[in-house]
Amino acid sequence: MLPLLKQGRDSFTVREVKQGESCKLWDVVLYKRGTDQYVLHRIIKVYEDSYDILGDNCIGIERGIPKTDVLGVMTDFTHKGKQYKTDDIGYRLYVWLWCRPYKLRIFLKKIRMRLQSVLRKQREK
Repeated sequence: MLPLLKQGRDSFTVREVKQGESCKLWDVVLYKRGTDQYVLHRIIKVYEDSYDILGDNCIGIERGIPKTDVLGVMTDFTHKGKQYKTDDIGYRLYVWLWCRPYKLRIFLKKIRMRLQSVLRKQREK
């Protein structure tokens, strides 16, 4: 969940999602991927019985995650030693500026990755 959370430095609190409860657009959820992998990513699209989910620093959207796979929703977090709630104005501003324009962010990240690849190949010559 970079840049919001860094493993080993930051922490977060997750509230259990009750059976039949639906999460909201832009919620950060903890869900189970496969049999033994737990993932903390953000909901970018809500359907009747599933979600599309994307990490804040990822380019691959996970589509059709069943609502039954979602275990909890993040309610607050500690970033660089300071605690924030997900309804704080600073967090909502982060969501507005960084998360909502995810299509643009993915596009720019792909361009950056291609440029880095070209530059690496030129150095190897």
